[in-house]
Amino acid sequence: MTGTITRLPDLGWMLRPLTEIPGVRHAVVVSEDGLRLGHASAENLSGPVASLSVADAESLSAACAAMTMTGRSTSALLFGRGAGTRQLMLETDQGFVLFTHAGVGAHLGVATDLDADVGLVAQQMQLLVAKIGAHLTSLPRDGATAT
Repeated sequence: MTGTITRLPDLGWMLRPLTEIPGVRHAVVVSEDGLRLGHASAENLSGPVASLSVADAESLSAACAAMTMTGRSTSALLFGRGAGTRQLMLETDQGFVLFTHAGVGAHLGVATDLDADVGLVAQQMQLLVAKIGAHLTSLPRDGATAT
């Protein structure tokens, strides 16, 4: 059997408006199964992660997928299988990470500093998803075909 491998487009350019919001450090778009679809970092950052490398973004993508799946499982346990998870927020002693649904099979994650306006960031995430949701959709990959 052989299959086709399709190169996923890098959607990092779409994230630039988010990384220009004061206090936003990084943004990543991930497929539901944890593949990096794109990432961006704010300019002139300092600290332990001043810029996401591709390897860092790929690791973050896997973690984002795990977090969103955990959120989905938790909401199903608490509210029933039909309960949808729209957004998750993780608070750390260094800042916040927000996750939201971003089209069919895709999620958007944004990391901020502690002093960021998290409400504004969440609002801008929703606006971005509404504006470019079709580009953020990650359709299932083609299965293997028999030859």
